[in-house]
Amino acid sequence: MLKWIDLPPVWLLACLVIAWTAQGAFGLTFGGAWADFAGGLLVGGGILLMVFAVMALQRHKTTVIPHQEADTLVVSGVFKLSRNPIYLGDCLLLAGLILRWDAVVALPLLPVFVWVIERRFILPEEKRLRRKFRASFAKYTQQTRRWL
Repeated sequence: MLKWIDLPPVWLLACLVIAWTAQGAFGLTFGGAWADFAGGLLVGGGILLMVFAVMALQRHKTTVIPHQEADTLVVSGVFKLSRNPIYLGDCLLLAGLILRWDAVVALPLLPVFVWVIERRFILPEEKRLRRKFRASFAKYTQQTRRWL
């Protein structure tokens, strides 16, 4: 049961719930249509990034589920921009909704979310990829940043 709770979408949902409840707290707001527009761009960009990444993983017939062994090292498409486009998309979605919801006090959730995702998912995934794909993964890490 615990392995199904400890998944990135669950962490994202927890942060989103906190952000939702923090709307307009202490009278702090981003103010105006610019925040709605920027938030919409971030949400849309995050969703597109995630969709393109999942499609690439499926096309290469490898897992999208954290803590599972990858069958293929995907280094093309959105994976040329970021080694973690799905997690980057999660961060963009969180940032965008914080803006849209006018949840200024929820901004510290962004670095907390990044920290949790790196420690719980990215570092173990990179360890597995490094062990399985050795030189290919080393070359990939030199060419492509972890986030952006």
